[in-house]
This record gives sequence, C-alpha cells and structure tokens, in this order.
Amino acid sequence: MTSQVSRTTEQADGTVVGEQRRPGGVKAVRRLDRVIIRFAGDSGDGMQLTGDRFTSETASFGNDLSTLPNFPAEIRAPAGTLPGVSSFQLHFADHDILTPGDAPNVLVAMNPAALKANIGDLPRGAEIIVNTDEFTKRAMQKIGYDDSPLEDGSLDGYSLHPVPLTTLTVEALKEFDLTRKEAERSKNMFALGLLSWMYHRPTEGTERFLKQKFARNPEVMNANLAAFRAGWNFGETTEDFAVSYEIAPATTAFPVGTYRNISGNLALAYGLVTASRQADLPLFLGSYPITPASDILHELSKHKNFGVRTFQAEDEIAGIGAALGAAFGGSLAVTTTSGPGVALKAETVGLAVSLELPLLVVDIQRGGPSTGLPTKTEQADLLQAMYGRNGEAPVPVIAPRTPADCFDAALEAARIALTYRTPVMLLSDGYLANGSEPWRIPELTELPDLRVQFAQGPNHTLDDGTEVFWPYKRDPKTLARPWAIPGTPGLEHRIGGIEKQDGTGNISYDPANHDFMVRTRQAKIDGIDVPDLEVDDPDGARTLVLGWGSTYGPITAAVRRLRRAGEAIAQAHLRHLNPFPRNLGAVLGRYDKVVIPEMNLGQLATLIRAKYLVDAHSYNQVNGMPFKAEQLAEALKEAIHD
Repeated sequence: MTSQVSRTTEQADGTVVGEQRRPGGVKAVRRLDRVIIRFAGDSGDGMQLTGDRFTSETASFGNDLSTLPNFPAEIRAPAGTLPGVSSFQLHFADHDILTPGDAPNVLVAMNPAALKANIGDLPRGAEIIVNTDEFTKRAMQKIGYDDSPLEDGSLDGYSLHPVPLTTLTVEALKEFDLTRKEAERSKNMFALGLLSWMYHRPTEGTERFLKQKFARNPEVMNANLAAFRAGWNFGETTEDFAVSYEIAPATTAFPVGTYRNISGNLALAYGLVTASRQADLPLFLGSYPITPASDILHELSKHKNFGVRTFQAEDEIAGIGAALGAAFGGSLAVTTTSGPGVALKAETVGLAVSLELPLLVVDIQRGGPSTGLPTKTEQADLLQAMYGRNGEAPVPVIAPRTPADCFDAALEAARIALTYRTPVMLLSDGYLANGSEPWRIPELTELPDLRVQFAQGPNHTLDDGTEVFWPYKRDPKTLARPWAIPGTPGLEHRIGGIEKQDGTGNISYDPANHDFMVRTRQAKIDGIDVPDLEVDDPDGARTLVLGWGSTYGPITAAVRRLRRAGEAIAQAHLRHLNPFPRNLGAVLGRYDKVVIPEMNLGQLATLIRAKYLVDAHSYNQVNGMPFKAEQLAEALKEAIHD
C-alpha cells in the first residue's frame, strides 16, 4: 500500500498538485495544510472505532490533531434514527492546531440519518461519501426524506461520492465463512481503508491492531483485514476518486520529545498513577461507573503492577467513602464521577474537609441537570464544586485545558491535596475526556517530587512536660495538620465529622472554637501556593478574554483569527479556580472589557463579578457541544468594538 509521486506542480493558490503512477492509471495528489473529517453512522456501525484507528495512524504519521467523538446516550439507540447517530470528527494538520474544527471538509455518512444529522455542518463544496446501500425508501422515510437526497439535487453544492459500501464489503468477504449480516459489520473497515488511501495514512498500525483485537477469532480477524484492504484498493482503482491528499507531518509544531496520541481520561489516569509514584504512596480509586468518567476506572484497573487498587463500589456514596477511608490509611485516594455523582458525594467531601485528609475528587462534567445529557459536554459544575456542601467547606478547584493537560492537572491536584491535607476538586469535562491530541511523554526529571512525611511521634508538649500527639496542630506555613497512619504507636486520635477542638481534635461545641476552625480551614485554602496568571497580550489590547477548562482551544483559535485580521485582544486562561491566582485582580484591572466564554450560563463570570467587582461580560453556550472558533471570533470582535 505505497505510492510514488512522479511529478508535482504548484498552483497559483499555493496548492501543490502531483501525479502518482499507479496500476489503475495516473491520479493527482493534492497537498493540503489541514483537513477535517467526520465519520457518522448508527451507534452500531463502529464509527468511534473507525475514527480512533484513523486518529492513531494520523498521530503515528506525525500530524498535529484534535478529535471530537460524539455519540448517543443510549447504549444502542434505535437504528436508522437521528437520535441514534454516532459521529467522530478529526482535525489534523501540518501545523499547530487547537480544536477539532468548526466544519468538516469530508463527511462519511453510513446511512440517511447520518447524512441528515450532519449535512447542516458542512460548508458548500465539502466532500460527502455516502453508503448508497442504506438509502432505501424505508430508511429515508424514517428520518423524513420524501425523496432521495442523492437524486433530488439537494446535494449539488457538494462533491458527492456515492459508494455501495455494504455491497462492496460483502463482495470482498464472499470467500469467508460468514453470513451476510456478519460480513456487513466490516463495512466500517472498508470505509477506513478508503479514507486511509485518500489521505495517505499508514496502514501497518491498523492491521496490527486488528490482528491483536481478533486474535482469538481468526475468521473475523481475516475478514476485517480483507475489508480494510479492499477499501484501500477501491480508492486506488475506482474512477470516482481522481484525487488523493497529502498532509505533511507537523514537524515544527512540537518541541523535541517522544509523543503519543492520548485522550483526556487516559492522560488523567496516567497522571494519577504518576502522582502516586512521585508521592511514593499506593493509589486507591473508589468509584462507581458513570459516563463520561468510567474510562478512568477501566484504565486504572489495568495497573495493579504500579500499586493501584481499584474498587468499583455499589453506588457513588460508597465509592467516596472507601476513598476517604483509604486516605485515612495513608493512600493517595481518588474518586471519579460526573456532576450527578458529585451531588451524591457532597456530604463525604464535607467530611474530608473536616478531617483534613488528602482526597482527589475528579468530576468529568456533562450536561445536566439530573441525568441530563450523559454523553454531551458542559462546564456547569463550577459553582457546585465551589459551594455544593453544607456549612463552610472550602475546597481547592482546578481545571485542565486540553486532553493532554489532564496529566499535568492530575499531578497538580495531588500536589495540593498532599501538601495542604485537603480534598481537591478536579473539573474536566466530556469534551476533554473523550477528545484526544498528541502528548509529549515527560522525562522523569521533569516530574515533581510529591513525597510526604507522615507523623512519627508526639508533636506537642503539655504544660506539665508530657509529650503528646495533637492531630490538629498545624504547619505554620501551610496550615496543614499532621497525617498519622492508623496503628502508629502513640498517635491514637479521635476522628469523625463533629467539630474538632483546635489542636487536640477533641469534640468541641464551643462557639468561639467553631468560628476559629472555620476561619482556619478557609485560610488554609486561601493560602495555597498557585502560580500567577499569565496573560498573552502582544499588542497592548483593551479587551481581555478570560477562560477556564476546555474552552482554551476554541478561545485560542478565535484569538489567533482576530489577531491575523488586525484586531488587538488579550487572552488569559485559569487553571486554579479556588483559590484564584493572586495577581488576577490586578490583571482584570488593566483592561476596559473582560469577556468570559463558558459552556454554562455564566458561573465563572458570577465569581469574578462577586470577588473583583468587575463588569465581566458573559458569552455562554449550553448545547452539549464545544464552542466553534469562528463563532467565538465573531462574538469577541463585537465585544472589542462595542
């Protein structure tokens, strides 16, 4: 599956076109700097697997990339319906990119529902590859097509490629001992082979993947390999695809290092394992499966060789209860969930605040309220993370900004939890969790030292000279209390959720003591050492766009567009949301306008207005999808000139 370019010419628009000599004749090769592809079909059509394999080969080729998986909440939604459409979008380029792209250049539609659900996102002139075998009268009527869009002229503004994917796949697999239904399941591999030819993707990795995945079923393995190769050969020989495309590796986009493609949840899992090794503590995960956080439980369960223990609890409350118990026992303790689970865990988070034990609470945010939109993204748990507990129960809150950044955010959350003896909320979301991008694997020397010193003996002398252990005697710098492992001789102490007496930890109902302890716990969080906020402002702008979490990519892409158009705009992005960076107030005061885009109804903007008395302007979206760069660019341009 290789080709040779024998001649190239550069067109007036800078596009380089070459000719490839192949067995089927001469085909042109057009070199592009980037492309956005979306695979779409029923949730049972294997679109996520297809997109994942195409992404893996693209990563190995050296392109920069960003992905957006999008799938139904139901495990198997009704076939052929609009709610049942599953899609996977990939943006890859020969340069640094930040988002999965606003609009696909190529749509692969496996059925009428996939076409109808996605056609509105395509720009005119985009390529559409459709599986014509699925465009039956019944399938089209199911989603409201009275006439075939392949024949009524409604797609004349696009470059349409009608391909009988199912028929071609079944024909390619006729030598195998498979029923027609079994053979049809490989049509996604045929489509993957075709797209791999179109965009000169490597094929070795996918073939290796199929051999490993179906090693125990040689017939299915060989069928999938045959379908994949047939799709590649179809692109090579058919007259319908006269042009293939090359997108060169992004050689200047990355610092020197070893890279791999990684999703946010996988990066977070790796970050947690790394944090436990850097802290020299066993890692304990107490969790209940919930979309979109379950991948972390699945991944961590594979790493017992690194001292990881995973406990799939019977419910959310049991999951965090077990994790808090592990923290008391000296583990780096984690619980993972989404917004509905955070609500259930709230009382135990409050207990962790009272006990002042390190605990990581990972919230992979999704659309709400209640069950909401389990597979769609949102940023609407910020206020819940800040205030969603009874009483004064402050916790640090941090948020990663990209899938790869989830690794670093996990290390930072562990640093804060271990140093200050506090639960920490880490707010990722479905967009980061399921999306992927290249990640530079760090060198061991770049990782922080997270080792802690457990209490070993008495730490306080009474007036009569007796040496005792006070579990709430604090480090004067961090205000953290000592961490005493149960069973350590002489360190027996009371534990529980009733208010503690300062120092001794004895139960106390004294009003003045309660006031002191509340203020001390708040002062501990306020005193956490976080880096100053960095501002990107090369032109001395008067408007600042401030973001947090997964809005980083769309905001940065929008800012780049505006600057290329001659607009002056500054950008800053928050990782630490409680406490805020100490220079945030000064940064906000330097600008006439502050715009805060969020995938909620203005939660960060509410906090900023309340704390800094800044008239921050909200730009909000809660449709289950990330912002588009062009959409943000238009909104920010209006803010600049308003």
